[in-house]
Amino acid sequence: MRSFVVGATVLAVLLGGCGTPDRPPVKTGPGVTDDKISLGVLTDMTGPFSATSLIRIKGYELFLSELNARGGICGREVELKQADHGYDVNRALDAYFDLEPQVLGFIDVTGAPMTEAIEPDLMQTRAIAAPASWSASLLGNPHMVVVGTTYDLDVINALDHVKRSGAIHEGDTIGHVYVDSDYGRNAVEGSAFAAEHWGMRLVARAVPETADVAAQVGELRAAGAKAVFLSTSPQQTATAVVTAERLGWDVPFLVNAAGYDPSILDSPAAAAVVKRVLVVSPIAPFATDLPGPRAVAEAFTRRYPDLVPTGSVDHGYVIGMAFAAILEKACGERDLTRDGVLRAFQDTNEVDTRSLTGKLRFSLVGRPSATQSYVSRPDPATPGGLAVVANLFESELVKLKGTRAR
Repeated sequence: MRSFVVGATVLAVLLGGCGTPDRPPVKTGPGVTDDKISLGVLTDMTGPFSATSLIRIKGYELFLSELNARGGICGREVELKQADHGYDVNRALDAYFDLEPQVLGFIDVTGAPMTEAIEPDLMQTRAIAAPASWSASLLGNPHMVVVGTTYDLDVINALDHVKRSGAIHEGDTIGHVYVDSDYGRNAVEGSAFAAEHWGMRLVARAVPETADVAAQVGELRAAGAKAVFLSTSPQQTATAVVTAERLGWDVPFLVNAAGYDPSILDSPAAAAVVKRVLVVSPIAPFATDLPGPRAVAEAFTRRYPDLVPTGSVDHGYVIGMAFAAILEKACGERDLTRDGVLRAFQDTNEVDTRSLTGKLRFSLVGRPSATQSYVSRPDPATPGGLAVVANLFESELVKLKGTRAR
C-alpha cells in the first residue's frame, strides 16, 4: 500500500538549501543544517504520563519516517531530539535549556506546568512548540501550535450529541466534575456555555488532580443530574463511574480524551466504564473507519507489530502533519529561521488531515485550529480501546461560541 499522504504540499520533494539564479538560498537558524532539521520532544517518559507520551512519540516517528522517505523538508531529513522530564518542572527546565539551542522548534511539550515554565523563553527565542494539550488559554500565545479542538468546544459537542439522543432536555440538571487546573477550568467553560443557552442547570464541582471524586458523584446524584461530564484524570474517571454503579445511578458519563486511558479496560472498573461512558476527542480514535485513520492504523501495525496502539498514535501523527505543513510553507518562502517558521505558522490554513482531526487553520488569532469532535465508547474488543459512535461534527452552539469570541 502507498504511504499515507496528506495534501499536495506534503507530497512535494522540495529543493534544498542551494540557491539558483531565480531562487535565493534557504535562510537557516538553530536546529537546521544543510541536510537536517531537528525538532525537540520535551516529554514524560518515566513519570505518570509515560504510557501516553511514549506511544505518541511512535506517532511522530511513523509520520516522519514517511515524510523523510519522500525527501523530507527542503531536501532535509527531519529528526527528533528527545528529553525526559519525568513530569518534574525543574528537570523539564534543565532539559529545555539543553535542547533549545539544538532544535528549530518543539513538536512536543508535555505537561501544563512544564509548558507554563518554558513559555517566557519560547517568546524570547521565537521558537514554536506543540503542547500536548487542548487548553484554550494557550491560544493567546502566538508560539503555541494547538492541534485540534479545545477542551471547552469538545464539551459542547459531546453534550450536544447526548442532547440530540434525548438523554438531556431543556430544564434538566447536568453535572461537571473537573480538576482545578487549566484543563478542567477550560472544560467547564463549555458546560457552562451549553447550560446557559439550553436552559439547563449546571452543578459543577472542582477537585484537586489527585482527589477521590466519590463524594462529588454522590452530590451530583442528589442534585438530580441527568448527565455528568468528567474533566478529570483517568483514575478519577474510573472512580466516578464505579461510584455511580455502586449507587445504582444510571446516567451517561461524558469524558474528555485526557480523562480516559484504555488501561481502564483492564481494571475492575471496566464493566462500569463500558456501560456508562462516552469519550469526546479532537483526534480520531485509533480504529476510526475513515481513510486517514485507517492508513495510520495499517502503517503503525506494520511498523510496530508488537506494540498495543491507542489514540495517542493518531495524536502524534497529526501533530507531525501540522508541523510539516508549517515547515513546508516556510521552505516555500526560503526561510527556515525561527522567525520564518513563526510567520509560516501564522499563515498556515486548510491543512487537510484526512479526518485525523478537523481541517486545521492556524491564522485566526486566539481561535482553535479546529472545532469538530469525535464521540466514542470504550470497547475492549476494538484496537485502541475506543469504538466511534459519532464521526467528526460541530455543534451549532460551538459555531455560536466562535462568533461571540470574534
